[in-house]
Amino acid sequence: MAQAADAARTVILTVDDDPGVSRAVARDLRRRYGESYRIVRAESGESALEALRELKLRGDLVAVILADYRMPQMNGIEFLEQALDVYPGARRVLLTAYADTNAAIDAINVVDLDHYLLKPWDPPEEKLYPVLDDLLEAWRCSDHRPVPATKVVGHRWSARSSDVREFLARNQVPYRWYSADEPEGQRLLAAAGQDAQRLPLVITADGTPLVQPEAPELAARVGLATTPAADFYDLVVIGGGPAGLGAAVYGASEGLRTVLVERSATGGQAGQSSRIENYLGFPDGVSGGQLTDRARRQASKFGAEILTAREVTGLEINGSARVVRFSDGSAIAAHSVILATGVSYRQLEAPGTTDLTGCGVFYGSALTEAASCQGHDVYIVGGANSAGQAAMYLARGAKSVTLLVRGESLSASMSYYLIQQIEESPNISVRCGTVVEAAHGGEHLEQLTLRDVGSGATELVDAQWMFVFIGAAPLTDWLDGTVLRDEHGFILAGPDLTPDGRPPAGWELDRPPYHLETSIPGVFVAGDARAESAKRVASAVGEGAMAVMLVHRYLEQS
Repeated sequence: MAQAADAARTVILTVDDDPGVSRAVARDLRRRYGESYRIVRAESGESALEALRELKLRGDLVAVILADYRMPQMNGIEFLEQALDVYPGARRVLLTAYADTNAAIDAINVVDLDHYLLKPWDPPEEKLYPVLDDLLEAWRCSDHRPVPATKVVGHRWSARSSDVREFLARNQVPYRWYSADEPEGQRLLAAAGQDAQRLPLVITADGTPLVQPEAPELAARVGLATTPAADFYDLVVIGGGPAGLGAAVYGASEGLRTVLVERSATGGQAGQSSRIENYLGFPDGVSGGQLTDRARRQASKFGAEILTAREVTGLEINGSARVVRFSDGSAIAAHSVILATGVSYRQLEAPGTTDLTGCGVFYGSALTEAASCQGHDVYIVGGANSAGQAAMYLARGAKSVTLLVRGESLSASMSYYLIQQIEESPNISVRCGTVVEAAHGGEHLEQLTLRDVGSGATELVDAQWMFVFIGAAPLTDWLDGTVLRDEHGFILAGPDLTPDGRPPAGWELDRPPYHLETSIPGVFVAGDARAESAKRVASAVGEGAMAVMLVHRYLEQS
């Protein structure tokens, strides 16, 4: 009976601006599915979005959305892109004429389209129902239940509140933000028996209040896996960026008992990117969040465990086992390890920046703050792709975006396509040969002192927002004395370990290290943490896959 009640509240929605076609689609849907599903039809994208929002507020489920491609004001792809924000789990179908099939194919990248149907679909028994039957079955097998939102109460200009919001957002945990100064925020504080002195307050979906939670506690309470299911694995992947996720997907799909350990949120620096436009297979670009979410779901589908908010502090060799130690003293072991720890943005050393971090000064794109930049002047420090992608994203709503670049031009470190886009954006300006001398402000950033590298002249400018992308530092300090690294901390592997033709010190095997193998047999490195890596998403994913191939070779010979 519970299943029947669920189905009775589950919706199939169709939208077509032609009333005759709209009625015909709804008629065919009711004929086949009317007893088990509610059929809701709309005749414009706006009215369909309004219907979806009402369904969301009522807690109803939407299984499938069918949208006509050619609609005025808002075409089917634009509608489905917005519908994705309301019901991300709904299966999406585009109705199109033969002449528009290229648009339908493009929509696969833009809105993760599940299927497209050519009009007319007669007879529906052959062309419509089999498609929808498969999509409904796939939807029923997925976790389509609505997720109650976590609530976060905090101060607008608070580094700790900003960290919590960013952690939840990057881990795809739905939440609602309430300022402690607003009535609703004050009501939530009172209900939890708290005041505004200890913030942020996080109220989980089941109503549990958490005061100033640390990442491991927060992760565990909002449903993220933090505890390994076993003590021993075939493969431990350390780091959840593109390289780590690529390794997890290939490792698990090829039958290795695989666990991925991430200290913060999967995606790494790429996961913070607002738009990646040069990744193979996405001609219209893809956000780092979307790419990360798909990769994480893919790894989970193949059986990889993904642990979040677990910091690795040590790697030990115990016979044929590689032991990975966590900051809480616990450990897991495996036959092999892939180090995909990635890099972090270097910190600005200018006076004032440390105190204002999270209060107007942010490292990386901090996409949770983008909405607050609307109509403001924004400064971005850095001249590589990540800085350019952030500039393009923030320029959509900001009054102005100024790129501060130490070098003489962008061409040395930024892709040509991004430079072109920046040059064509009227509200983006580039100041080369310029660095931040100091940051000023009380509770939040208010001004910056800028210095011209050539002349030494300084200038004081008003600023509430500064996003910093100034080069990468490898997250490998915890490996000091364990694996060989270069003078900058990047991990040496393969041929870089044998420049003179001799194996590294302590190497006991009668073969040289494999291409991505470190100075410890069975321990591999992939992605940005590797010395001389390409620092691109595609190469990181490729190295993750290649490392798994080498793990297989290592295991076969062990």
